[in-house]
Amino acid sequence: MTDFSALYERYAPDVFRFALYLSGDRHEAEDITSETFVRAWTAPEPIRTATVKGYLLTIARNLFLQGLRRKSRQTAIDDELRDPRASADGQAERNSEVAAVLANLQRIPEGDRAALLLRAVEEMPYDEIARALGISLAATKVRIHRARLALADVRSD
Repeated sequence: MTDFSALYERYAPDVFRFALYLSGDRHEAEDITSETFVRAWTAPEPIRTATVKGYLLTIARNLFLQGLRRKSRQTAIDDELRDPRASADGQAERNSEVAAVLANLQRIPEGDRAALLLRAVEEMPYDEIARALGISLAATKVRIHRARLALADVRSD
């Protein structure tokens, strides 16, 4: 049990940050983080990637993608039915610089965003990113380059 506790303490902040950057939503990031560690704890097979961190971030990304697929099958609530009052948390996040960065990240295609986050935030080497995303090294570099260009375009607007 202490091994798993140490694993959680060491990697939970990284997994949460990655999930937050992917989703742009704090609550969804918390759910992804907790589910990531549940999956790692109950995994029947040993870790296949080069590092534990890469393994956990791959699980987090897959959970995020599953959530996207699930959301695409749901219908939106009519604007007339929504609560017109914004929550205090929502107002604070909208006013912060972090919210602006997260919004800009959401404009980047998911595959490019994931590659950029793994490189820039998690400081993973390109070859490990390629393995985690299941793409070639060249494709990894292209995705990261495209994501950086897209962020630069958003900042210049």
